[in-house]
Amino acid sequence: MSFFPSELKTISIAAMAVLGCGCTSLTMAPEYNRPEAPVAETFPGVDETADDAMRLADWRSFIADPALTALVETALENNRDLRIAMLNVERARALYRVQRADSLPSISADGGYLRQRIGENASIGAAGAAGGAGRTEPLTIEQYSAEVSLSAYELDLFGRVRSLNRQALETYFATEEARRSAEISLVAEVAGAYLQLLADRERLNIARETVESQQSSYDLTRELVDNGLGNDLDVQRADTSVQRARADAAGLEAQIARDENALRLLVGQAELPDLDASLDSVTLNAAFEDVSSEILLQRPDVLATERRLRAANANIGAARAAFFPRILLTASAGTTSSELANLFSAGTGVWSFAPSVSLPIFAGGRNRAQLTGAKIDRDIAVNEYEKAVQSAFRDVADALATRRTIGERLEATEKLSTASERTYTLADARFRNGVDSYLSVLDAQRADYAAKQELVLVRLEDAVSAISLYRALGGFPETQ
Repeated sequence: MSFFPSELKTISIAAMAVLGCGCTSLTMAPEYNRPEAPVAETFPGVDETADDAMRLADWRSFIADPALTALVETALENNRDLRIAMLNVERARALYRVQRADSLPSISADGGYLRQRIGENASIGAAGAAGGAGRTEPLTIEQYSAEVSLSAYELDLFGRVRSLNRQALETYFATEEARRSAEISLVAEVAGAYLQLLADRERLNIARETVESQQSSYDLTRELVDNGLGNDLDVQRADTSVQRARADAAGLEAQIARDENALRLLVGQAELPDLDASLDSVTLNAAFEDVSSEILLQRPDVLATERRLRAANANIGAARAAFFPRILLTASAGTTSSELANLFSAGTGVWSFAPSVSLPIFAGGRNRAQLTGAKIDRDIAVNEYEKAVQSAFRDVADALATRRTIGERLEATEKLSTASERTYTLADARFRNGVDSYLSVLDAQRADYAAKQELVLVRLEDAVSAISLYRALGGFPETQ
């Protein structure tokens, strides 16, 4: 009858029993309770009966513009910062698996071969046992062995390993939430950079049109002076207006180049697709329904800080368990023979079982200091969580404050631009008919140019405020 298979079965059953014992062990971590959010139940200006059960939607429900959608998808695939965040998630997952392995027994199979030569005058136990004291020639010993061993498996009776597993798991979850937060930030940054590029292009077109218009006025003024119908002061004023518009156009060309460079960096590729859309054509689904501040608890960065708080809470359990005994099991079973053919024959079996207990008696206050440090880490994590909630609340409140007034500002700026354009048209006509001086035209032109530039900036602010609200909420609430 072969000894080795039966011994292997025995040690396997023992390992499973030990594992079952470890899996039912308790944990000494304190019960986790989510801290109360130190913010108001509703955002400023939001109905107190706001829904607190809504979920946040995906970015694709926010961005409806095809060109911008394509840019965001490319950025999510190629952006290096997001890749780093994803790799951090993979690294955290690997570290969790490493830590989780400590809760399982480490079983290995080993085989060995030993050939040993002992001289005739060697006085050692092996030589005496093999040939006695009267040997007159060298002795050669051969030995074959095969065994399965369980190495220093800890019986987790006080939950130390389980607490460390929970800490590693929560750290992994926190890293995943950090990746989600990075993705939301990337979507917002790409959208903002795209809109900034479109706005600066429109502002450049306005500046170029102004240069052409003012150049025409300058030429007319120069012609009038040459014919004795004007003065050099009007010519200088016209030239000043032309040069100012030229300077603005040159500055905007440089700004557009910087906008494109920023967008390339975010998208993660050298070439950008043709982006010939106008600022007004970009569609963002920025509808916001009244929701309570409870929705902030779904924001990834808030979830990440809560996961880190849970990890710190679990670490207290590991620190407490360090005050109690650690029980380690080491065992092996196998066969040994001087001949390979007889390695698995009956009577060649060997086994060993070596449990050990380590009880902390004196460690210079190390365990107590570690427990104190773990509790302080938990308190720090509580404050970080509360700060994250407060920061998120402020972000949303600021974005909502802008959204409430941006519509009125946009309407007023559009009317201002229309009125300024009419004023400039009338002033230019009066100048060309000799009714007014060129100073009236210059003042009207400056007001018209400033109003058009301001209108583009307010439209940009309108779109950016929607992006800011999306980023502050971590997504827009799903419509029912």
